Amino acid sequence: MATPDIRKPSWVTYWSWGSGDMLGAGAQAVITGWLAYFFITFCGLSAVETGLILGLPRLLEAITCPLIGYISDNLRHTWVGRRIGRRKIFLIVTIPLLPAFALIFVTGQTFTYYLLTFVFFEFLYTMFLIPWETLAAEMTKDYKEKAKFAGVRMLIAQSSAILASYLPTLIINHFGGKDSSGTFLIMAAIFGGLFSLVVLLVVLFTWERPYTEAEKLIQPEPMDWAKAALIPVNMFRDLFSTLRIKAFRQHLSLYLGGYISQDIFNTAFPLFVATVMMGATLVISQLMTTMYVAQLISVMIAINVVIRTGPTVAYRMAISFVGAALLLFLAFYLIRPAGFAEGPTALGGNLFGGGASPTVLFWLFVPIILAGLGRGTLNFVPWSVYNYLPDVDEAVTGQRREGIFAGVMTFVRKIAQSGAIVVTTSLIGLGGYISADKAHPGVAVVQSPEAVRAVVLVMVGGPILVMLWGLWMSWSFRLNARTHEVLIHEVERLRAGATEAESDESKAIVENLTGWRYERLWGRG
Repeated sequence: MATPDIRKPSWVTYWSWGSGDMLGAGAQAVITGWLAYFFITFCGLSAVETGLILGLPRLLEAITCPLIGYISDNLRHTWVGRRIGRRKIFLIVTIPLLPAFALIFVTGQTFTYYLLTFVFFEFLYTMFLIPWETLAAEMTKDYKEKAKFAGVRMLIAQSSAILASYLPTLIINHFGGKDSSGTFLIMAAIFGGLFSLVVLLVVLFTWERPYTEAEKLIQPEPMDWAKAALIPVNMFRDLFSTLRIKAFRQHLSLYLGGYISQDIFNTAFPLFVATVMMGATLVISQLMTTMYVAQLISVMIAINVVIRTGPTVAYRMAISFVGAALLLFLAFYLIRPAGFAEGPTALGGNLFGGGASPTVLFWLFVPIILAGLGRGTLNFVPWSVYNYLPDVDEAVTGQRREGIFAGVMTFVRKIAQSGAIVVTTSLIGLGGYISADKAHPGVAVVQSPEAVRAVVLVMVGGPILVMLWGLWMSWSFRLNARTHEVLIHEVERLRAGATEAESDESKAIVENLTGWRYERLWGRG
């Protein structure tokens, strides 16, 4: 009988797998942090057109995300899955194609060009992301090891976000301080090469969980590829079956509360700096760099907090930091502190080089540091929790379905992100925000007071609303180190044929996490 893989992750495993978030988070840091600003400022696209380009591909991914997760789960029945890997085959295909990221940042093209190039890259991104996300959950069942995987992932993610935010500063300084579209093309080309490199590291230094004899007893029949027409039906059946898991439903609320708030902020913040703080690309780059450095520090703190106390305490602290930052940005808009009326020159040019007054530095850096300290933890908590959700699902189904859970999480994320970006840019556009003239890209446009107010209200009000939703759901979430240990123990007992819980407390914990009565667990429901 085949035995489960007993390899233990080493530091090489942790960091090689975590490096994949250079693509996972790095690409999104560039896209959410810069792409809307780039399209509006250098390509002459309207806010509404920009929202459609950023939003429509994510609606298409609502199909491709769970489909890739479902197919990768079932490739174990095929020669490709057994010899190459049901997850890694997807990763290998993306390696030579990822440098196409740079094509998105070519100026002077049409709406259709930008839409198609973005759709193509997002499809590659999904082909990587779904199989990659499953690997940490497959390589270990240990709570602390899973937390380490999530922690390393977030450290890489925040480091890549720092790179995405600071590269424009380095490029502008290197080429003589010129604020131009070429800055973004060079940045995208650098990232495209890095993406291929990190995917190669993931392929070389990680492994997949083998298909055990116990699973064959529960799901003995291989997938019938002759009935491929039924794949979408089966896929969506499995997709919606994940929502029967109580902890997963609660987790999605925490996940979306933290991430949608950041989608809204990331889209509106560069426009806020350009119109309210009177800064240009260099100032935006340096503020975003500061925020991402704070996020990196936040993740390092959150790793320990989550391991010691569980995810919800860290999550609530993070929301309080981000909320405070947003209220400070609102206060900035309302009182208009002295030192910002003369445009970028008043900010001291290169903020990291000094020259700005203490008042200016306070209003620039205090809220952005608070935002970063909160956002890093909001990023970390959902993905640390995700690694434990297949264990909860196994108690209910008796199966390991890491792929479909990764697919569902990304499916929900893409739908929500699409809506957040489209609504954010549409509200800003309806507020009267004017894009740059296509004949004079990069030239600042004076915005009306109504347009500026729309940017502020969207950037501040939107994130607060969705974070309050996540905060409310956090009070009923019970998955932590202690309850996970009880769950794993009960799963082992169920695998051995147990029909009753070891104790009343164990029964209550497992039923609370799964949302199912104990006697209906292990595929008996």
